[in-house]
Amino acid sequence: MMTKKAKFVVHTSYHIHPEDKQIFIDAVKAHILVTREVPGNVYYHFSFDMIDPDICILAEGWTDHEAIDTQLKSENFQNALKAVMDNVRIIERHGTIYTVSGEADIIPDTID
Repeated sequence: MMTKKAKFVVHTSYHIHPEDKQIFIDAVKAHILVTREVPGNVYYHFSFDMIDPDICILAEGWTDHEAIDTQLKSENFQNALKAVMDNVRIIERHGTIYTVSGEADIIPDTID
């Protein structure tokens, strides 16, 4: 079985106003499932920080830049973005795209 490899990784953090956390979740939840099916998507995960529950991290992997561009222009993404921007107070947001030059498994087979 051949698995897709991410050539681009996007890491974005959102500091969400505590009162808007559920609004944020509701705005992006359906979007996540659709995005995971987009051609060129390797993974697409939102998670909340274990220390600061108002920080949400988006980690996404893509096979090529064209797939990212297509996703950003998609109706699915635009609708989720509008729902967030219109209804959620984002205190701070940072995003970075990384170009992947190599990949290696870091999970050991056994733990001694």
